Amino acid sequence: MSVGPDSKLSNSTFLLAGFPGLEQHYPWLSIPFSCIYAVVLSGNCLVLHVIRTEPSLHQPMFYFLAMLAVTDLCMGLSTVHTVLGVLWGLGREIGLDACIAQTFFSSILLAMAFDRFTAICNPLRYASILTNARIINIGLGILVRSFMFIVAPIIRLKFFRYCRPHVLSHSFCLHQDLLRLACSDIRFNSVYALALVICTLLLDSVLILVSYIRILHSVLAIASREERLKSLQTCVSHLCAVLVFYIPVTGLTMVPRFGQPLSPVVHVLMGNVYIIVPPLMNPIIYSVKTQQIRGRIRRWFPKTTTMGTPSM
Repeated sequence: MSVGPDSKLSNSTFLLAGFPGLEQHYPWLSIPFSCIYAVVLSGNCLVLHVIRTEPSLHQPMFYFLAMLAVTDLCMGLSTVHTVLGVLWGLGREIGLDACIAQTFFSSILLAMAFDRFTAICNPLRYASILTNARIINIGLGILVRSFMFIVAPIIRLKFFRYCRPHVLSHSFCLHQDLLRLACSDIRFNSVYALALVICTLLLDSVLILVSYIRILHSVLAIASREERLKSLQTCVSHLCAVLVFYIPVTGLTMVPRFGQPLSPVVHVLMGNVYIIVPPLMNPIIYSVKTQQIRGRIRRWFPKTTTMGTPSM
């Protein structure tokens, strides 16, 4: 569907896209997407409920996991109505304010790396370093950091003039997608967004890498092989979460700028992987790999779990 500048859409209203060329298959595509979003919402709510109701999980590692689950819930809730709305044929229009609400940034994975670094490298001081007050301050710091980083380009989006066809590339909003439609001077937003991705994601990934180098150094100093494996096992879930987040976001951000031109279907697929895979996989990873959460879920669903394969 093409929408010209003279269409009836206002300057602050846009049309969402789905999967180009697959419009006739939307009813079928909506089934797996509905199931995925159901798992995203129920899985993260389950993790939060387990952490809230299980006293043994009231410790720093699981407080940070709760923050990750809240972040994933926000990501799922902010996009579910637009993605499924397009596939279900409920409507494609979205306002600029709703687009801006789908813009977020979080550093919770870095905080979780610090938690694992402290637990393994400073086990005797773990409880005194990561007190409840300090965890609250870290959470507030993540919120403030995220807000400060995105507020400048987001405010400028409100004052841009969008004179090109108001058709977005995805069934949700991306900052670079709005810039493509603007006829105002977008140099600040374009450079700032790229610098933000390079500096923050690169800085966070470097700090996470340094943390794990220090962790590996400490683990290798442990005499017992069993204790070394036990220490590394506590990091597996976090490493999986890091990969699940960084691989899609790097591909979505860098490939369109520096790679070969992609077909619209591949570009849309990369966008959907970015918004769906992390909040889908994180609760699954932590439910499978974290013994305390897995044990609590087994007590709730004994018949279901006994029918499955034995866990590692």
